[in-house]
Amino acid sequence: VPRVVVPVEAGDGAVCAPLLTQQEQVDVLEHLDCVLRNIAELRKEVEELRNSLQHLAAEIVGEVRSHLEETQKVTRRRRFPFPRERSDSTGSSSIYFTASSGAANTDDGESEGGYSTANAESDYDRESERESEEGEDEVSCETVRTVRRDSLDLVNEDETHLILDSSLEEGLGQLLQQADRLHDGGEQEQREGFQLLLNNKLAYADQKDFLWRLARAHSDMCEITEDADEKRSYASDGKEEMEMALRKWDQSAECHQWYAVLCGQLAEHESIQKRIQTGYVFKEHIDKAIELKPEDPKSYYLLGRWCYQVSHLGWLEKKTASALFEAPPTATVQDALQNFLQVEELSPGFSKAGRVYIAKCYRDLGNKSAAVLWMNLASELPASTKE
Repeated sequence: VPRVVVPVEAGDGAVCAPLLTQQEQVDVLEHLDCVLRNIAELRKEVEELRNSLQHLAAEIVGEVRSHLEETQKVTRRRRFPFPRERSDSTGSSSIYFTASSGAANTDDGESEGGYSTANAESDYDRESERESEEGEDEVSCETVRTVRRDSLDLVNEDETHLILDSSLEEGLGQLLQQADRLHDGGEQEQREGFQLLLNNKLAYADQKDFLWRLARAHSDMCEITEDADEKRSYASDGKEEMEMALRKWDQSAECHQWYAVLCGQLAEHESIQKRIQTGYVFKEHIDKAIELKPEDPKSYYLLGRWCYQVSHLGWLEKKTASALFEAPPTATVQDALQNFLQVEELSPGFSKAGRVYIAKCYRDLGNKSAAVLWMNLASELPASTKE
């Protein structure tokens, strides 16, 4: 224990006295021993934890390697450019499926029920698989792949990827067809379509045609629900999906189209200033969609809606737009009418609401007979939306 110089009295010489008593020194030593023991135990536990983690990492790597090797082995066994047959085979490879389904075959070369002949592979197949299984225990997966490719002329890796991509595209195509069908149905079908797309988002989140349909489903849910907060949530989530999609697919007409729709739906719950600002964004993306896909009637219908609403802006909205923006949005009823008529030209009967808006435009322009005509034409179409 260190000693310090402590003057006993003024004028006396300094003497060295201990800072701690003997009992206090004993207590300190006991505490130090306890700390050292704890440190030693902690070091031991850390070492055991490190060894456990290394062992676990080795097991994970081994399992992943085994899984990859097994996957490659199965892929190599299944991907043949031509069916493997014996020259003296008594039937085609389709016999296997006939026998396995339980149907009797009249071939003389088959045994009872056709099972033995049907399930028996050629001598070449059995020998190849036996050699493969023995060889995989002795050589690496890469060596096995090289030997098999040279001896059996298996498809190369690029062709394998093409086969897998083709299967993925086929599944996506079926999914999109089902989503389109549900979108065209009633509210319950649209809810099912929305859930269907959500369930497959993880698998197809990098597919353009999937993403804009997912955004469309968000728009459908925004229309279906009655709660204002839910409407805002669906519109906001769908808009975010399209923002990410447009970063990658700026040349997609559908992405621009549904981004504009969701912006408009979200703006319905915003202030006048926000609605006017969104109007510019809406017009910009609809114009881009028409530029990319001029044969799509829906884009002209949306542009007609925009023109009609702008032509009927109130005094307060016009003043707000003039104060906040250098060039307020401008459009006339005639502009709206031309876009709605373009819809009918591209796809007659495309929308019941579209024909109603044509009648509104003619009414506003003073042509009552044309307005009545288009109202009658609208009544002939079934109502497919709340609008």
